[in-house]
Amino acid sequence: MIVNLTQHRATPEQLAAGVVDLPEPKRKALVRALTIETLPSKAELEDLAWHIASLSFTDADYMDTNVRPQAAMIGGAPYLMAPLVKALQNEGIKALYAFSQRESVESHQPDGTVVKTNVFKHVGFVEA
Repeated sequence: MIVNLTQHRATPEQLAAGVVDLPEPKRKALVRALTIETLPSKAELEDLAWHIASLSFTDADYMDTNVRPQAAMIGGAPYLMAPLVKALQNEGIKALYAFSQRESVESHQPDGTVVKTNVFKHVGFVEA
């Protein structure tokens, strides 16, 4: 199981790949933690990383069993990722970045115009 530690809910492709979103109370705590509004110190980043990592395995109420996740999908502020990877690794949890490919989709409108939309498709993970 791969726990989602990003501020976005997992896509259908990610869910199919084994990603599990946190339950709503934990997801809200995660989004708050990932929203850094003041310049953090190294110690603050390390504490924050531990807090985020702990959301993935404490009170495993988002799983049918109490099995800890094998991996976590991470993403956010680049300066937080290294401490988060370390915190996860200290708990035996592999850190993964989602990899997606952008596809352009053109939709022809009734008035003759064309609307171009970029769609991001999840294709796998990159280990941190």
